[in-house]
Amino acid sequence: MTMIYLVRHGQTLFNLQHKIQGFCDSPLTNLGVEEAKIAGRYFKEANIPLDEAFVSTSERAIDTLQLITDLPFKTHKNLREWNFGTYEGEGEHLNPPLPYGDFFVQFGGESQTDLTKRINQAVTDIAKHSNKQHILIVSHGASIANFYREWEEFSPVKRHGSIKNCSIMAYEYLDDTFISKEIINHDFSNISLDENN
Repeated sequence: MTMIYLVRHGQTLFNLQHKIQGFCDSPLTNLGVEEAKIAGRYFKEANIPLDEAFVSTSERAIDTLQLITDLPFKTHKNLREWNFGTYEGEGEHLNPPLPYGDFFVQFGGESQTDLTKRINQAVTDIAKHSNKQHILIVSHGASIANFYREWEEFSPVKRHGSIKNCSIMAYEYLDDTFISKEIINHDFSNISLDENN
C-alpha cells in the first residue's frame, strides 16, 4: 500500500498581505513556521513513518518540508503553484470569480487544464515509481485543490472550503487511482508568537 500525504506550505508574507502568489515566492511568516512544526508533530504523534519526500521548487514549500521532516528530499518543478503570469504579486482583489479557467493565459499565465495536467502527472509519476509506503509531498493550495478535483469521484472523504496552510490530504494510491482517506486541518488557534519574535 502506498500513501501520499499532500501538504500545503505554511503561511507566507504574501498570504498575510493578500497578494497573488504562484510561481513568485515570499518567505514563511513566524506563524507559517509554527504551522509547519505542528504539521510535523502530527506525523510523529500519528505514528506515520514518512520514508520519502518531494517538494515544489518554491522556497516556501521547501522551508515547510524541512520543518516537517529531516528526510532528504527531491524538488519537482511540476509541484509548483499555478502560474498567474503578470498577476503575480498583485492584490488578491484582482482575481476573477472561481473557476479561473483560462483567465490567466492572456496575462502569460497557465490555464486550469494545464495546471491540473502537470500536478496530476507529477504526483502520479512519484507514486508510480516509488517503492516507499508513506510519501510526503509539499505543494501549494491551488495545485492541491485541482489535484483533488481530478480524483474527486474516487474520494469518500470530501473537501469543504479552501485548502488551509499546512493542511494534509492523505491519499491511498491503488490500481493507478488516488483515493482520499483523510483531510487533516490543524487547530492553530493556540499558537503564541510572542516567544518567537
